[in-house]
Amino acid sequence: MSNNEKVGIMGGTFDPIHYGHLVTAETARTNFKLDRVIFTPAGRPPHKKGYAVTSSEDRYLMTMLAINNNPFFEISRMEIERPGLTYTVDTLEKFYNDLGKNVKLYFISGADAVFDILTWKDVDKVLSYCTFIAATRPGYPMEQLNQKLMQIRQIYGHQVVPMKVTSLDISSTEIRRRVKEGLSIKYLLPESVETYIRKSGLYR
Repeated sequence: MSNNEKVGIMGGTFDPIHYGHLVTAETARTNFKLDRVIFTPAGRPPHKKGYAVTSSEDRYLMTMLAINNNPFFEISRMEIERPGLTYTVDTLEKFYNDLGKNVKLYFISGADAVFDILTWKDVDKVLSYCTFIAATRPGYPMEQLNQKLMQIRQIYGHQVVPMKVTSLDISSTEIRRRVKEGLSIKYLLPESVETYIRKSGLYR
């Protein structure tokens, strides 16, 4: 492993993973010249208490199927095997210690997460472990985002970097709804994931 390796951490519930997630990860990889991106399906995320999250194993397998044909994408079981609630700070700390301090970490997230980041557990440590990438779609209210980024920089002295991503108006919530109502989800996510959902009877 080279001393100047750049590694992206793509966190998310991935319930299910879809093309929006994959495009975001690939955009970050190319824009920031990352050597690899590690997808890390969440175990028990504290912010998802409103609905029953699909089993960790199903979400892990769907993610693995989705990234299978990209040699720069990897997957980690770290969060789904950790007992208790899943916090980003614990994940980044573990990657930081496991990969070595010479590896530069990039945490890839949607820009909406930035508006909640000040409520995250140990946010100062989160920002110290990584470069935080906030992915935005075309038409995103950048003025509000830039104000929040400035606030974070003033409070913590760390920069969150915005990144524009090709617009794909796809959400896991919408995919779950479509499956439940018997509607097509073709072309919203990889065919292998669509097949897994159908064969496993998920979201019915």
